[in-house]
Amino acid sequence: MSELPKGWVACTPSDLANDPKNEIVDGPFGSNLKASEYTDEGTPIVRIQNVKRMAFLDKNIKYVTDEKAEFLKRHSFKSGDLLITKLGEPLGLTCIAPEHLNEGIIVADIVRFRPNPEVNRKCLAYLLNSEKAIKQINEHTKGSTRSRINLSVVRNLDISLPPLAEQKRIVEKLDEVLAQVDTIKARLDSIPNLLKRFRQSVLASAVSGKLTEEWRGEVESVDSPYSVDWKWPKVPLSWEVKQYPELVDSRLGKMLDKAKNQGVSTKYLGNINVRWFEFDLKSVQEILVSETEQQELQLVKGDVLICEGGEPGRCAVWRSNSGEQIIFQKALHRARVMDEMIPEWLAFNLKNDADGLTLNQLFTGTTIKHLTGKALKRYPIRVPPLEEQKEIVRLVEQYFVFADTIEAQVKKAQAKVDNLTQSILAKAFRGELVSQDPNDESADKLLERIAKAREEAEALAKAAKKEQAAKKRAAKATK
Repeated sequence: MSELPKGWVACTPSDLANDPKNEIVDGPFGSNLKASEYTDEGTPIVRIQNVKRMAFLDKNIKYVTDEKAEFLKRHSFKSGDLLITKLGEPLGLTCIAPEHLNEGIIVADIVRFRPNPEVNRKCLAYLLNSEKAIKQINEHTKGSTRSRINLSVVRNLDISLPPLAEQKRIVEKLDEVLAQVDTIKARLDSIPNLLKRFRQSVLASAVSGKLTEEWRGEVESVDSPYSVDWKWPKVPLSWEVKQYPELVDSRLGKMLDKAKNQGVSTKYLGNINVRWFEFDLKSVQEILVSETEQQELQLVKGDVLICEGGEPGRCAVWRSNSGEQIIFQKALHRARVMDEMIPEWLAFNLKNDADGLTLNQLFTGTTIKHLTGKALKRYPIRVPPLEEQKEIVRLVEQYFVFADTIEAQVKKAQAKVDNLTQSILAKAFRGELVSQDPNDESADKLLERIAKAREEAEALAKAAKKEQAAKKRAAKATK
């Protein structure tokens, strides 16, 4: 164990409570607090979804009657208490109960920690959220399906307590520095949404002809009969507008029926394998297929697979030219484009219309949506000359590569920022974030006062117990 800074002391949460058995407690067993007993008003219930690191989420707060709360008062909390999760992923999230709740009841998956009033509670919350505490918690997890820890783990965590005056300085510095980290994180978190809108804007410009205005030169644009329903701007006169069946040879795939299928075991792609513009081939399944079906349903380079359900319209271009035998299931349309259109152009149009929600007008079903072959026959597509299609695809892919590069850099930056918070907390509780003051009262003096308060509390409890026993004996003697 590394040497502690001068004035610091090694201790446990139990050392910081006047009465650990009553001030570091978990919630009631499920038999004592059932979800069916939740009400719309009364005493608030805090659950694990309300507790984050240094943040209380005031959403979906449940309640129990005041009578039930009185019955469970041992498991109550007050504003300012520390709330710690002992179930879930990740474990050991710690926050401070907010002032506006005043008091309430914790569920079985939460520990309520009420330290001695002299301890700086925010400093203690930061300390319990630091990597040192988290590592100890992770070393004592139990459970095969959901990780959990026992109450004793929280009570006996090995923590390093700074002097009281230094606790305050640490909190002030952490509040300042971590606020800056949160600002950076919020800005980084906003970038993926900006990139999403950027990609949508690129596609909208691509399928409307704006992306190649200069390349095409001065060509008049006119309204199309589909402009209102499909929210199209004017269409360049050099472009055509055709229906899906005029441009695509389309069919659904293989019905998955193990009881009826016969033939050779063959790989097939399902709805879950098709992402926007790419395939997820990590979990490709196999099914028995006849020789005729193999020939009819074999994928070739340039085929576009379109989801019939799930997220109707989601599609990707099959780019493999390996010759490997692979087919597709009935939940997918295989669109094999004709000479007037390249496959990427079809994919761009479907994505643009899905983003703009205009593709929805082709969907059937109220709860579960489908894009049937019959509906696809009514799908109109603006068709530029082939050379312009190729130029548009080149430009879109160029812009998308640019967006992908930024996205990758943002993910790296987000990972660094996430690690930065723990690095700052580690530095704080090594005694390196703020300066030590030799005039600070040592933390062991604080522990001595807490220990004395604990002894006094125990003495009072014993005296009260004796007095109660004496009253019972006196009452019994008078009968």
